[in-house]
Parts: sequence; C-alpha cells; structure tokens
Amino acid sequence: MLYKYKDSYKKIAMGLLSFIPDLKDISHLQTELDWYQKDASRFLYLWKNENGDFSGVVGFELVNKQVIVRHIALSPAERNEGVTYKILDELATLYPEAKMMGSLEIAAIITKWEQRKDGE
Repeated sequence: MLYKYKDSYKKIAMGLLSFIPDLKDISHLQTELDWYQKDASRFLYLWKNENGDFSGVVGFELVNKQVIVRHIALSPAERNEGVTYKILDELATLYPEAKMMGSLEIAAIITKWEQRKDGE
C-alpha cells in the first residue's frame, strides 16, 4: 500500500532512494528529496509490504493529466516486477484520469506494466 511522504518518513525514504545508483551520494540524495518537496505537483510515496514494513518508494510528477514516474526503488528483498507492478497499479488507482509515463530510466518498466495490463 502507498503512503504519502511526510517528514517523519525522511530516513526511510532516503534509505530506499539510496538504492538508486545515481542517488548514492548523500548530498545528491538530499537535493532530490528537496526537489520533491518544493513543488505541489511532485509527490513521493512509500510502499508498505504485506508485513507492514516500508520496502519501496516511488517519486513522480503530476503534469497535465500525466503521472510522470521519476523514481522507483525497492529494498533488495522486494525486487521483482510483481511489486513494481503493484506500486504502478496503486498509482493508477490514485490518478485514474492520468496517463502513466516514466523518465528514461523508468519508461521500459511502464511499457511492460501497460502491456501486462492490456493482456488481462
């Protein structure tokens, strides 16, 4: 289940975002976290697994009825397409009128997710 980011989740969010190779450096990680907080059209949500543990994070922008996913990171134990798809499914439920898109790094994941949904 997705939970909207709040300041009390900061350490958890930073830990999960640090799994992204480009965000290993703490100053870059902090800059990225600040970027999400400085604009009302940018969102960061944490994913809680079936055990009730935060195990993933998704960052996105909402622009002109488009959800543009910028980051998805999962703890190593949760890394499989099934969890990523659950996160995207829940995002699509939160924003049913929006088209789901992704950054260059995320676009292929979005495409696979859409193909899976179309095949259902």
